[in-house]
Amino acid sequence: MSTSPSRVALFITCFNDTMFPQTGRAVVTLLERLGVAVDFPLEQTCCGQMHFNTGYADETIPLVRRFVDVFGDAETVVSPSASCVSMVREAYGRVAQLSGDAGLARGVESLVPRVLELSELLVDRLGVEDVGAYFPRRVTYHPTCHGLRMLHVGDRPLRLLRAVHGIDLVELPEATQCCGFGGTFAVKNADTSIAMVSDKVRTILDTGAEVCAAADNSCLMHIGGALSRQRAGVRTMHLAEILARTKEDSEP
Repeated sequence: MSTSPSRVALFITCFNDTMFPQTGRAVVTLLERLGVAVDFPLEQTCCGQMHFNTGYADETIPLVRRFVDVFGDAETVVSPSASCVSMVREAYGRVAQLSGDAGLARGVESLVPRVLELSELLVDRLGVEDVGAYFPRRVTYHPTCHGLRMLHVGDRPLRLLRAVHGIDLVELPEATQCCGFGGTFAVKNADTSIAMVSDKVRTILDTGAEVCAAADNSCLMHIGGALSRQRAGVRTMHLAEILARTKEDSEP
């Protein structure tokens, strides 16, 4: 049985670091409140998912090597991105084999089991569901494809949200349907992507929720853009940002 870590390394992901830094701050606030020290290796960069998924596997190799160099000594690595964690856990082994570097392959094999998505760390390793959060809003939750189909996080995020004090958590109809983002898919197949996010927005609005939560800011960016264009009055928030809130926090 895995022991509960007292210190973790935060893999923020380049997407969050560049566009959604508040999510990283929320992860640190949440984990420190739970007594976990957080390291932030400044040398970290992109996981290489965009390169790998668009056919540039060779160009992914240096990024995998950097990830192993930066996080190889960490007892536990946590990330607020199911998408990027799934890249590490599902693709890094194949990239390492492609490199022909036996040392890199060993490094990847050793590191991959220590890389966790936030809800996995909280529920499985720290053994908590009630993290002391308070968020008196009507919320619905969108399970992102990578978390649902690749990491199989299951109901962990929902268990964490159900334990938030003051929350009115409402079920999202057709929740498992993709929002249509898919990284470059949204660019290369814009019409299909727009149709998919339109369906997702319709189900969100049907819930009457004030907030749509998810564990991937990439999907939230896509959904939030569609909600904003419709002037729907519904905002998007990463799971970590809700879990980091307490009664002492003022609502922005």
